[in-house]
Amino acid sequence: MHVRTLADAAPSVTADALVVPVFSDGALDGAAAEIDAVLGGTLAGVLRDGEISGKAGELSLVHASGQPFSRVLLAGLGDRGKFKPSALNKYAGAAVRYLGKRNAKTIAIALPKEAAVDVARSASFVAEGALAGIIDTTTYRTEPDKPVVTETVLVLESGLDAATVAAGTARGTIVGEAVNFARLMALTPGNDMTPTHLAARAQELAADAGLDYAMLDEAAMEAKGMGSLLGVSRGSDEPATLSVMTYTGDPSSKEILALVGKGLTFDSGGISIKPAENMHEMKYDMSGGAGVIAAMWAIGKLKPTCNVIGVIPSSENLPGPRAMKPGDVLRAMNGKTIEVINTDAEGRLILADAICYAKELGATRIIDCATLTGACVVALGHAASGTMSNDEPFVTRFLEVVGDVGERYWRLPLYDDYSTQIKSEIADLKNTGGRAGGAETAAAFLKAFVGDTPWIHLDIAGTAYLDGESSHQAKGPTGTPVRAFVAFVEDVAKRGTAAPTNGAAKVGAGV
Repeated sequence: MHVRTLADAAPSVTADALVVPVFSDGALDGAAAEIDAVLGGTLAGVLRDGEISGKAGELSLVHASGQPFSRVLLAGLGDRGKFKPSALNKYAGAAVRYLGKRNAKTIAIALPKEAAVDVARSASFVAEGALAGIIDTTTYRTEPDKPVVTETVLVLESGLDAATVAAGTARGTIVGEAVNFARLMALTPGNDMTPTHLAARAQELAADAGLDYAMLDEAAMEAKGMGSLLGVSRGSDEPATLSVMTYTGDPSSKEILALVGKGLTFDSGGISIKPAENMHEMKYDMSGGAGVIAAMWAIGKLKPTCNVIGVIPSSENLPGPRAMKPGDVLRAMNGKTIEVINTDAEGRLILADAICYAKELGATRIIDCATLTGACVVALGHAASGTMSNDEPFVTRFLEVVGDVGERYWRLPLYDDYSTQIKSEIADLKNTGGRAGGAETAAAFLKAFVGDTPWIHLDIAGTAYLDGESSHQAKGPTGTPVRAFVAFVEDVAKRGTAAPTNGAAKVGAGV
């Protein structure tokens, strides 16, 4: 699908459908008022009759006979006084999903007057949301049900600065495509998305974005002493991989931000096998790795002035004849020994070696992301990703930047108590501290491999994929945390690595 801007006034737009916004106060202004005048008060009548109240996510379709646009879709944006640019992500996504399944191949989307608060970001969210709306989970069906057929989305300038709208739309198109890359990788079943396949996709996207790419195979991992990652892969015939995507946007700087993503292409739980119910969803356990791969592609396309590396450890976790067993002791790259209490706590094992390797590559700051714990889902549901850190200014800055990106992040504690909980009697660490504080003890385990490097851990177990379809996005993978990674890297390029502007730690952030 192509997304581009259009300078035409809303009433003169030629399209299969025109999308105009309405807020819960019911007042028609901007493009909505212009179209209402052309249609002789039809839109006002829809509001008066209660077909739509302007609540966020509401849609109402009006046919416009004799106009260059054959249909008008009124789309609700909620409370006008609480408008945020990120709301336009869902606004555009819902419109594309609704109209695209109704044979609208060209859709024009008007920006609300409130977009003037941040024109570039508003246009970016429209483009991003429109692209996210086209993906369905029916990627393997020979005859998909009611596919989205939209080929072109026109973002109307709506009287706003044309150059700024164009720049925002271009940026949002890149982010939207990256989000879809991550979602499609996660949708791919385990027989077609092995560690080797994931590495090949990383190499392909790296080449497309002009990034350097390297991969460690199992022999190279063995030479590096990555016994923690290799311990997980022992139960599978599929070899583990560790991909590194490198973006050098500021050769004069020694600062390197590392993004590390868990790439478990399938997780049966190993010897500590998972229940059969819903085990098929464990193909999504590589969502963190997919997010890093996709974000690195977007970073290469956007070309921010900073240095970023993406590190993606990938393996399967299966109960094969050579699989690690409860009670085994593994030795990680940094020499720390790990007692395996539960083989289903494997994500932290592959991340441990990847974090050590990121440090060896010169990372001065690290953010990891992983579908790591069911405990985080219990704590936060599917509403937000758990966020833990060893560095107060770093995490405060992160939460400040990602407060309105279309993804939610919530701060969880990382007290010393949790590190005590994962001490082993026979090794340095054990890979699980039991049920209590499961998300926090998993983060405490990773903290043991970070050392003094500023680090943030994102547990995306509840947000990487959703069980139900929404108006703006199909069920399944969400692309989290691609949006946050791109926004944070852009902020680092703009402001350097200075402390947060508000000077105080936030408990949580999100929209």
